[in-house]
Amino acid sequence: MSDSTEMALPPEWDDDDRMNFLFSDFKENRDVNTTDWDSKMDFWTALIIKSCRDRGTVCVNLQDLNQTFRRKEKSPLGLATVLQSMARCGKIQRESEFAANVDCGWLSWGVGLLLVRPLKWTLSTLLGSNRVPLEESFVVIELVKEKAAELLRVYRSSEFANRSVVSLQELCSLSSDVCADESTLCMALLQLQRDKQVTVSLHEGEKIVKFCQLGQDRVSSVSDVDIGIYHLQRSEKLLGERVEKLGQEADKCKEEARVLLREGKKSQALRCLRGRKRVERRADNLFAKLESIRGILDRIAQSQTDKMVMQAYQAGVSALRLSLKDVTVERAESLVDQIQELCDTQDEVNQIISSGVTSPDEDMDALEEELKSLLDVSEPDSISGLPEVPTTGLRPSVEPSLSDSDLLSSLPAVPHSHVHITAKRLEEELNKLTLTDSGFQHKEMT
Repeated sequence: MSDSTEMALPPEWDDDDRMNFLFSDFKENRDVNTTDWDSKMDFWTALIIKSCRDRGTVCVNLQDLNQTFRRKEKSPLGLATVLQSMARCGKIQRESEFAANVDCGWLSWGVGLLLVRPLKWTLSTLLGSNRVPLEESFVVIELVKEKAAELLRVYRSSEFANRSVVSLQELCSLSSDVCADESTLCMALLQLQRDKQVTVSLHEGEKIVKFCQLGQDRVSSVSDVDIGIYHLQRSEKLLGERVEKLGQEADKCKEEARVLLREGKKSQALRCLRGRKRVERRADNLFAKLESIRGILDRIAQSQTDKMVMQAYQAGVSALRLSLKDVTVERAESLVDQIQELCDTQDEVNQIISSGVTSPDEDMDALEEELKSLLDVSEPDSISGLPEVPTTGLRPSVEPSLSDSDLLSSLPAVPHSHVHITAKRLEEELNKLTLTDSGFQHKEMT
């Protein structure tokens, strides 16, 4: 078993055959057995990251790994190769390289212990040699990013969220559940500085950290205004604590005076009450100063808000000016006139169209009336349109004294209505009739 009890070991840790293979050194050439090489590399890479996460640290070195993974008095032989591979893949990085781009603020902090260590090798020698210094510290990139995000979340949900500048001491206390030690906190702050979320500096021997506020893309450098606000906020806190302590002291004097009075020690009780009055006067003076400081902080906060509002107004004015660059009163009036003219034209067209077309209901009413009138007329017979049957009797055709005029008057009246008969039929009817002196006689048709 491992000497370390701070991490959960994998299930195969008790399998001797499997662990003998994993504890053996890597072959010089990966191509000899790619599957075995990759299997062993994946196992140790995942286990190294897991062990660091379980212990709450973001840094690792070969010496600690050899001790952490001891089994039956033996240490794995291939951990140096694993660290080389992780460095090649960018999963780990030397502390000195991780902090290579920091500004002078970190050096003034004394965190130079990351940078001033004697470098026994360079990255090129690391990647090209199997020798890795036992005490050389590496930063696990995946874990330091997790710590940085967690630290930022804890800060923004704390009482310090409205303070952009906090001391390192306050931050250590705030992040005690996140960062196991100050070194881990510094690594997380370095990552946040890389992400432009914090900046660090040293003011009058005190290490301070400035956080990026919500709504900002990146943190700005520490200014004199930031330092002034920081001191005011610290003074507010100290005065508040002092006023609270004086209040407790005054209550204690009052309680002592009550006890002495019960015991009949009136003069001593009076001295306690005088002492209570003096404490209360000091508390009142400090409270007045505390209120003055709070008023200044409120004014600063208001001025910053006003500055933001002014910047917003300025941006709005600039945007409005650009948007109205091509707009003039004359053009606006012309556009309104054109719109009104088009609206008037549309109203006239709609009126004409609506007056020329009856509605469907009106059409149906007219059709119903016409149908009703047709039903009231009796159905015509098959000889409609023919002349009426004469009521006077025809004279005998043999009557000799019938003149031409009498003959014509005795004929039926000529019909005025249209007869539904063809021209051919009329010719046939005419050919059947022959005019004689005594009247009409039918001629036999052959």
